[in-house]
Amino acid sequence: MQKFLLTALLLLSLAQFSRAQRQEIGFGIGTFNYTGDLVRTYDFGNSKIAATALYRSNISRVISFRAGITAGKIGAAEKPIDPFAVNRNASFDVFLMEVAVGAEYHFLDWKDDKHPLRYTPYVFAGLGLFGISGAQDKPTEYSNVQGSFPFGLGFKYVVNPKWYVALELGMRKTFFDYLDNVSDGDQTDKNYRYGNPFDNDNYFFLGLTFTRTFYDIPCPTNPYK
Repeated sequence: MQKFLLTALLLLSLAQFSRAQRQEIGFGIGTFNYTGDLVRTYDFGNSKIAATALYRSNISRVISFRAGITAGKIGAAEKPIDPFAVNRNASFDVFLMEVAVGAEYHFLDWKDDKHPLRYTPYVFAGLGLFGISGAQDKPTEYSNVQGSFPFGLGFKYVVNPKWYVALELGMRKTFFDYLDNVSDGDQTDKNYRYGNPFDNDNYFFLGLTFTRTFYDIPCPTNPYK
């Protein structure tokens, strides 16, 4: 009987908490970028406009669940590091769309009612799927839909109780080497249309997001009903 009462109290507490959590819906604008066979390090010169729509559920004072869709152009031209890259002189320009879910951890207790803060840094990680479309320099046998591991950091500011703004930089670690359409190939063919097949491509999103908060206010109920 005692275990039953403890379990019932726990379930009621969780239900009450879930009904009182804060939901956010928002949008953002930013840039996609890329590293891979053509460009080895993050280069602002390759930034292309991207946009995002997101949903966030603040399940505790420091943890949030998030889901979003991000889309835009992504591309780059060869940044030669050796004579091979000079001869290859490759480039790509494709449209990319991503769907991802994950969690955020906020370093500061920005939801403390007694000592409210207007800002907090945070980190995030999750899982995603992305698809690419657009002209490629050569046909290859691969799926245009691939998985990714998004993670990164951000800084959130509370404009007022209803609106939040955040600056975020996230990397998408992929398990795919054909984002830039350069990977393995016939090295006896001197067309230089190949790269390192053991070095997967990655992409990034740098953006500013705005979210609107909605409060779920629990209604009092009769416990004797």
